[in-house]
Amino acid sequence: MLSIHPTPFLRRVLLLDAITCTAAAALQLLGTAALGQWLGLGTPLLVGSAVFLVGYVALLIAMARAARVWSWLLPFIVVGNTAWGLACLALAFGGVTPITGLGKAYLVVQALAVFVFAELEWKGWRASPNAAGLSAA
Repeated sequence: MLSIHPTPFLRRVLLLDAITCTAAAALQLLGTAALGQWLGLGTPLLVGSAVFLVGYVALLIAMARAARVWSWLLPFIVVGNTAWGLACLALAFGGVTPITGLGKAYLVVQALAVFVFAELEWKGWRASPNAAGLSAA
């Protein structure tokens, strides 16, 4: 199976993604009741997405610390971030739940952040040499 050697840039991006996800998860878990009222987002959504983020953080940290990473895993992360961003926008503007203005802002900022991480992780993946020393692209 093709693997890559993550560049220092990619490692830093993965760790920064992990840090921001840790902050979001902690905020959502520790402030669930208040956030639910301020944002207009339900407890199951806040807690469920935070629990998911905890697992995602573990994966990002493992990837950032590994000498080699499966090449397919980075595009999977990029697609996942893109899907998360699109889901945030759909939730913010889909009209399904009564989200407050602050809630829409929270979701839009989250969407923009994951779109940036998707782009940076894509660039980091493309710049990382594969385990045989060839370009990962």
